[in-house]
Amino acid sequence: MTIRIGVGGWTFEPWRGAFYPDGLAQKRELEFMSRKLTSIEINGTYYGSQKPESFAKWRAETPDGFVFTLKGPRFATNRRVLAEAGESIDRFFASGVTELKEKLGPVNWQFMATKKFDPADFEGFLKLLPKEVDGLPIRHAVEVRHDSFKAPDCVALAREYGVAVVAAGDSEFPLIPDVTAPFVYARIMGTSEEEPLGYGAKALDGWVKRAQAWEKGEVPPDLPAVALPAEDKGKQHEVFLYVISGFKVRNPAAAMALIERL
Repeated sequence: MTIRIGVGGWTFEPWRGAFYPDGLAQKRELEFMSRKLTSIEINGTYYGSQKPESFAKWRAETPDGFVFTLKGPRFATNRRVLAEAGESIDRFFASGVTELKEKLGPVNWQFMATKKFDPADFEGFLKLLPKEVDGLPIRHAVEVRHDSFKAPDCVALAREYGVAVVAAGDSEFPLIPDVTAPFVYARIMGTSEEEPLGYGAKALDGWVKRAQAWEKGEVPPDLPAVALPAEDKGKQHEVFLYVISGFKVRNPAAAMALIERL
């Protein structure tokens, strides 16, 4: 499985009855969602530490082949000098995230929308990101939210360190579709209340085609690249695509519709 589709989290009251069956116990919601989708982005790690026991429990409740991605803590990214985030990054990885073991996917480090691109500071942050923790390979993505990051220098630095730049689709944030790592991380934010599946058929088909292009290490033809193509074009890439924000009630339906099309 090289294209994984999911949503952010699994605990959202309006999903009860709309996505989760009536009467399903809350403690079984992760079990249910992980049988419908192929990945989940955990947002709670952005706001505070979780317990090692929680990560182990989530791993146990999900099927073989399922993968979680994690939001890195805001304490590491919501700061004036990113290169000073080392202590927060170390504390995050010491909190038990590796209890997810083979189900640990990339970590998404989300920057503030006001954070501007500073090449030296950006590289200083990338240098802090560990490639391995407790014998487990660690993959990283950076979610940049200021237009100044839409620059060839940003793409070049991300490629140098093997870090993915999150592709923000259908949103107010800059869309950087360039492939900068052995995997691609996309977050699409355009679901609407008017569409039963969150997106119309044409939009769903479009995101499937883009995911398939990324899987080949290519920039989707309808998304303008920021820099020259990566040298590993043509090699298989794992793709993580999350339906996030928008009209959140519809997000699981949109994710399932994408999986069905794939």
